[in-house]
Amino acid sequence: MVQLGHCLLKKYYNAHTVIRFAMGGCANRPYFRIVAAQNKRARDGKHLEQIGCYDPLPNDHNERIVGVNFERLKYWIANGAHLTKPVEKLLAFWMEDGESSLLCKGLSGFLPLHPMTITNAERVRKAQAQQAERAAQEETSPTRNE
Repeated sequence: MVQLGHCLLKKYYNAHTVIRFAMGGCANRPYFRIVAAQNKRARDGKHLEQIGCYDPLPNDHNERIVGVNFERLKYWIANGAHLTKPVEKLLAFWMEDGESSLLCKGLSGFLPLHPMTITNAERVRKAQAQQAERAAQEETSPTRNE
């Protein structure tokens, strides 16, 4: 009997391991699995290990559910796995002091703060400041009735 299994398997040269989202769910109801996979594999294709899951839509209590096996995540990072930007943002650490907790929702505090998180927060704060300034100008400006 001839064995052709090794010929039929796809070899990935210069591939590395990444920790990324694999999409599941259905239309209008996304659900993501956090998986360790080769970077050249399809997004929802075969993966090495499922590390966690993420439900981006809020439930009845307005919570987004994230479940991660941090021991396995540490193992894959120690073995040289790269994190994709969305996963890195999800696992980033963010602390706000009291008043404006813009980005606390859904971030776990496992990794240091991702630079894109800071940039997005600055954009949101700038837009809110401009909106508040416009509202203040509209209140103080006299209206003409002819």
